[in-house]
Parts: sequence; C-alpha cells; structure tokens
Amino acid sequence: MNKNSREAELSHSMVHYLLTIHKLREERGYARVTDIARDLNLTKGSVSTALNNLKKKGLVKEEADTKFLLLTEDGHHEVHRILSSRTLLFYFLKDFVGVSEEIAEHDSCMMEHLMSDETSHKFFEFMKKLACTCDDLVKDGKSLPDGFDFNTTLNLCDFKTASEFVKGQKGDKYLEE
Repeated sequence: MNKNSREAELSHSMVHYLLTIHKLREERGYARVTDIARDLNLTKGSVSTALNNLKKKGLVKEEADTKFLLLTEDGHHEVHRILSSRTLLFYFLKDFVGVSEEIAEHDSCMMEHLMSDETSHKFFEFMKKLACTCDDLVKDGKSLPDGFDFNTTLNLCDFKTASEFVKGQKGDKYLEE
C-alpha cells in the first residue's frame, strides 16, 4: 500500500488512536489498550478493534513480551505528518484568517488527516514566506500595507524546509488546554 492510499484510508478516529499512542509513550514511556480507552473515553473492546485495523495498515505493533503498543516507522511518520498539518492549520486559521482559538483548534483537528504531503509542504512554504517577509519588514522598521495587520506566534523562519518542520513536530503543545 502506498503512502497516499494509506492517508486516504485514515479516519478521524484512527488519527486520534495514533496521536494517543504517541502522547502516552511520550508522557509515560508506554501505551496499553486500557490507557488508550481511558484517554479517549472508549471501551477496551472498541480500542482493540481499531488497533487491529491500525496493525493491518502497518502503523502500530505490540511489544511481544509486554503487549505495550508501539508506533512503527510508518506510524511515527504519520503522527509527525498529522501534527505538522494540525499545527499549520491551527496557526493559519487563528493568525492568518482570524478565527478564534477554539474554532481554530476544532477545525484544525477535523482537517489534519485530510491534507496530503504535497499540500502540507506547499502550505508550509506559503505561510513561511508570508510570515518571514512580514517579520523582516517590521524588523527593518517598515510598516505593513494598510489593512494588513498580520502577526503569528508560530516561528516558521527557524525551519529551512517543510520536511524539517514535519520532523520537528513533537506534540500538541501549541494548543492551550
């Protein structure tokens, strides 16, 4: 299965399972079915069924001796891809479009898994060009065009490429809870 067909097959709920495994492993060092069920407020049975689907897609596996859940290399790639898409969408909606943080958080969560790698990379390049150009103008003491009051707290200027940005995604820390 190629990456693009797998992306199309990931549902919103599957993405939440992947992100929850990632979060639990980052916070605790392990992820179990019971932990995922508790975190997502679901039954262990429904979590087991969903995890079997993710295992079939090659995104999740179990440690043989402990039954702890692990993300495969492809699973890690998907998590970083999804987190970078969510981050870009969140800041674009909040800072570029001007919607509230609550709406930006909700909408970015709903759209994160639908964005292709190509769109995500182009989106990064567009946002970086706009953000860094505006930052440079302000640093040089120049004003932005009338009616253009743009300011973002996402520092894209620190990343050379979209791939570097994707690899740098660690979690949902940019969202205030």
